[in-house]
Amino acid sequence: MQLVKPYAKMLSPFDLKQPFLPKDGEFMLERVEYFARVSHASEESITENSWDRFIRSVVLQHGDFSVIEHECISVEAVVDRGITHEWVRHRIGSYTQESTRFVNYQKKGGEARVIEPPFEHGEESRRDWMEAMEFAERKYMALLARGEKPQLARSVFPTGLASKIICTFNLRTWRHFFIMRTSAEAHPQMKEVTIPLLKQFKECIPILYEDIEPNQRQAVVMTKLR
Repeated sequence: MQLVKPYAKMLSPFDLKQPFLPKDGEFMLERVEYFARVSHASEESITENSWDRFIRSVVLQHGDFSVIEHECISVEAVVDRGITHEWVRHRIGSYTQESTRFVNYQKKGGEARVIEPPFEHGEESRRDWMEAMEFAERKYMALLARGEKPQLARSVFPTGLASKIICTFNLRTWRHFFIMRTSAEAHPQMKEVTIPLLKQFKECIPILYEDIEPNQRQAVVMTKLR
């Protein structure tokens, strides 16, 4: 059994081997400005930096968030399957997830990958959890050895099983995602990846996400949904 650290990162729209850069976010916002200006036939007013003033005025101040739906960002994450179950409830998005039907963990390194929760009550909780993970892995391997297919043997795995997922949302849906999934009430293992991910978004696309602060009460932060 392999313990892995959860993470989430933005994927570059141009080169998957490179990180998502602020210039990539600026390129997206320039396109958003162009798309939005079509409605008023004001494309001739575009200048090198007009996107900043335009988006602050039209999108943030006037609330025309529909125009930012034209641009999308893909994120790669490794989280446990309990968190992926929550993540995919966000409906306006595209998902590709590591499949326990097709992945044979006996062939993929001979062990399952799991993510340890941030337990609040010390070593005894961690020991009980480790014993449960190891037992599930042994039974999974025993079923495979008996000739069962991975898609059936997988049923013994708990939600602690690690899973890689690719998620693509438009820029407006990412706002909704961060408002919901970085709030005070969000699952601690969700916030373990979403709060650092929000920081990445703020660094690369500051205009659209700079007003979202983690760990606010959901009743408060939901007022930012428009």
